[in-house]
Amino acid sequence: MYVQGSYPIIEKRAIAKGIFDMTILCPDAAALAEPGQFMQVAAEGFFLRRPISICEIDKEHGTLRIVFEVRGKGTDKISELKRGDNIDIIAPLGHGFTVLEDAKAVCVGGGIGTPPMLGIAEKYGSNAEVISGFRTAAIAILQDDFKAAGCKTTLCTDDGTAGFHGFVTEPLKKRLETDKPDIIYACGPAPMLKGIAELAKEYGVRCEVSLEQRMACGVGACLVCVCKTVKDGEQFLSHVCKDGPVFDSKEVDFT
Repeated sequence: MYVQGSYPIIEKRAIAKGIFDMTILCPDAAALAEPGQFMQVAAEGFFLRRPISICEIDKEHGTLRIVFEVRGKGTDKISELKRGDNIDIIAPLGHGFTVLEDAKAVCVGGGIGTPPMLGIAEKYGSNAEVISGFRTAAIAILQDDFKAAGCKTTLCTDDGTAGFHGFVTEPLKKRLETDKPDIIYACGPAPMLKGIAELAKEYGVRCEVSLEQRMACGVGACLVCVCKTVKDGEQFLSHVCKDGPVFDSKEVDFT
């Protein structure tokens, strides 16, 4: 179930080069939203909406938070919106993460795949470790938010300018060798997700991945966001927008 409407932006700021943070007052959408879902955002002058992951949900105050990177003319237009402006959204869309009771979780985000990790990490608090990977320290985002939620944080950078010098799979493997969590959540580039899925299988840990894919309609009516999935040994074509964006990692064909 989702709603469509024009809602006020109550907070907006740039948090890194080309990366923007907005909080939207939309009580009806916030009441329905769960971690891992996304919204379709209208960009003035563009026919197709842009899919943006929901970063944080505040049901008490009726807000949804999005953190997105400018990747083209559409998201650039959205980034021009200011506090007090209205933003046209359809939300929440897709299937979100499964939340386990009394469990330990590891949340892994790569680049702009990091924002969807905040909502699910907040569900676990001190029982979650968040491993984030970025190309360089200048674009590392949301680390203070994860710490404020009580999570243990591990920052990785490709160039070694902050935190661990290397890929997120390295500290994840170390964690799996010493203290296996009950579940792994991940969002980021496909090669990263493939590596995480392989580790989860090797160590026998449940894993859910949120796929990043170009979309058009956002509700499963078109074929833009089709991905390969496997169930009971049989291959299927699934819609990331409708069947995902969250999938069991064992069901995703990364080839």
